[in-house]
This record gives sequence, structure tokens and C-alpha cells, in this order.
Amino acid sequence: MSHASPALLSDIELAPGRPPILHTKSDGDAAGWAAEHRGALRAAVAEHGSLLVRGLGLDGPGVTEEVFRHMSSDRLLADREPFAPRRVYAEGVYSSSKWPANQPMCMHHELSYGLEFPGLLQYACLVAPEEGGATAVADSPTVLDALPAALVERFEREGWVLTRTYNDEIGASVAEAFGTDDRTAVENYCRTNAIEFAWQDDGSLRTRQHRSAVLHHPVTGRRCWFNQIAFLNEWTMDPEVREYLVDVYGSDGLPFNTRFGNGDPLDEGVVATINEVYDAHTLREPWHSGDLLLVDNIRTSHSREPFEGPREVLAALGEPVRLTDCAPTIEVRTA
Repeated sequence: MSHASPALLSDIELAPGRPPILHTKSDGDAAGWAAEHRGALRAAVAEHGSLLVRGLGLDGPGVTEEVFRHMSSDRLLADREPFAPRRVYAEGVYSSSKWPANQPMCMHHELSYGLEFPGLLQYACLVAPEEGGATAVADSPTVLDALPAALVERFEREGWVLTRTYNDEIGASVAEAFGTDDRTAVENYCRTNAIEFAWQDDGSLRTRQHRSAVLHHPVTGRRCWFNQIAFLNEWTMDPEVREYLVDVYGSDGLPFNTRFGNGDPLDEGVVATINEVYDAHTLREPWHSGDLLLVDNIRTSHSREPFEGPREVLAALGEPVRLTDCAPTIEVRTA
């Protein structure tokens, strides 16, 4: 192999505006390389919050799944309650979320509205786009410190609310989000996971979740801005898309929206402020085919930038973390 693990850590390239990057060679055995260096790679993610590994030559779902499983000490999680559908490659191995190529996926933390969420995200680029499409990252404690103190204090005190309307036309359907379209099973899932729900006359499902906006990292104890308040808000949408959706579904029937914890709507300025702070602290590096990106989902937010040309990025969600292990500021009660 090309590196011993201690040397591997010292080879990580740190540069302003870019995520930590490790250049390596797998000598045609990416899975074996990942297994040998797993401890060092995970230590790098613990130290920096993310790590881009370049040179592994990941070129297909099979070897990518092997690498994902070597890197995750626990099971790979099923993707429940996604905001957009994914293609399933293997158990726990997915495509990136299906989202219009010309629209950004703004900074967020994966499944931050769940009672259990991944501690480790893994992304593998099999086909890099011609232009754009980076999976950018931002350090959550840094973002938290840069946000207006009064805004943070309110969200820390009140939490945030996510409202969703599931239908078959846009976003993830009930079956895609919950793994079933059986109403009894969906209702049981919602009760178990502290999700308020109501079936509408047209058969669609509306849900409401009240969650903490600030958590403490389960290992380090650091306060982290951990939510999808800005990304899943109507004001982050393209204005024409927002206008169309409000016209078709009504302001209460949007596929997703977010509010202050007391139910007050968020104004455009609050959402813009959050996104501007994210932008100021974004680290980005264009994908190269074969790259592997590891992300501490609690410490680090991620985004997907608009792109042109084919783009194939596989994802895995690992190292499940319970909300109750992160000192949430809002009490969540399940049925």
C-alpha cells in the first residue's frame, strides 16, 4: 500500500476555502486500501469535520459499496423521510437526491429532523460533471458563532418546525419517504418518531415536526448549528418555483417549509441571513471522478451546487446517532 496510516494523516492538504484533501493511490484495490486506513481516515474526519480522498479510482457501485461498508463501523442506514427521492444501488447505498441540476441544494445536515440521524456521510463520485456540482461543506460551530446572537438565542429557545405535504406530483412520495404507502404503518412511524400528521381529503399527507436547531456534538460536546431551517424554507426556492407552488398547492400545502419553533413564519431576511453566513464559510472543491468524501454530519453541513453534464454521486448514511445523545434544547415526546 502507498501509505502507512500515521504518514497518511500528515499528507492531508489544508488550504483556505477548500475542504481537507488527501491525495493517495489505491493500486487498484480501493476497498482494501479503505479497510487498512479506516482508523486514520476516521481520525481525520474527527479532527477536521470532513475529508476528500482523491486517487481511489472508485468507478462502480460494487467497489463503492465495499468502501462504504469498510468505513462505517455500524450498519448503513436506510434513507427514511428524504425530501427528494433517491435511486437504491444496494442496501444502504443510494444515488444523491434527485434535484434539478440547475438549482442548488443549500447547506443542510442530513435528516436533521429525525430522532435518529447519520453521524457519518459518505459520498463517492463515479462521474464528475463537466461544470459545477461540487458537494461543498461548512463547519457548523463556526457557522453558529457567525450567526446573529439574537437569532441563535431564539432558535435555541424555541427550536424549529418543519411542515411537509406529501403527494405524488412533487418531492418524495409517502412510499418513498416512509418505505410503505400503508396508512397504518405510516401513522405508526409518525407516532414513534414524534411527527404530527393529518391525511387530507385529496389523499395527500401533511406532517409537522418540532426539533432543536442547536445540538451538542455527541463526542466533543461542541455546540453545533444542526438543522435544515434555511434549505427547506420557501424563501430559499427559486422565486418562480415558489410562486408556482404557492399558486398550485397554497401556502399551507408546499412540499416542505420551515418556521420558528412557536409556529411564526420565517421572513425572507432571516433565511437570507442564514444562507449568507453559510456562503461566507463554505469550503468547496470540484469533484474528480473516483473521489471519496467523508463528512461528520453533525459537525459539518453540506450542499450541492448547480451543474452541467452527467453527474453520478453515490451516498451512504452511517454511524447512527440518537437525538437524545446530543443534548437537544427542545423536548420531543413520542406517542
